[in-house]
Amino acid sequence: MRSPFYRRVANRFLHVIARYVPGSTSVRPFLHRLRGVKVYGKVWIGDDVYLDNEYPEQIEIHNGAGIGVRALLLAHTRGVGSIIVEEDAYIGPGCVVVCPEGRTIRIGKGAMTGPGSIITSSVPAFAFVSAPKSKTVARITIPFTKASSVDEFFAGLELWKTPSK
Repeated sequence: MRSPFYRRVANRFLHVIARYVPGSTSVRPFLHRLRGVKVYGKVWIGDDVYLDNEYPEQIEIHNGAGIGVRALLLAHTRGVGSIIVEEDAYIGPGCVVVCPEGRTIRIGKGAMTGPGSIITSSVPAFAFVSAPKSKTVARITIPFTKASSVDEFFAGLELWKTPSK
């Protein structure tokens, strides 16, 4: 159920402050608690971390957990779910955790998500999950900044050929 309008406005105001104010182990966790995020014990929340604006009460962060710079935790997509970051878990910088409707995503105790990972299901305790390494897939013949449309850009891509060994 959605919060009253005044509460949603207050949550957004507190969220903006929490994203940029110093105090990764003090002020930020405090402001997120005021928003409704369940913060248990001492946690570390990096700069510009986005914790669900519409349903902050659907996020739990447990003692010893850390959330890296510019991570995004979204507890709803077309409906509410919940995200639990267990003790000593770490969500890497730029990581996106997105929870489908009616589900719970749990980042297990001591687990770590690598930088830039996209998490849509639970991570077991003490597991390290990471996005695949980026690789070249195509040659650009028309730079995106010079293409007249996205279609023209995509039409100009040529499959990257790796030399045979």
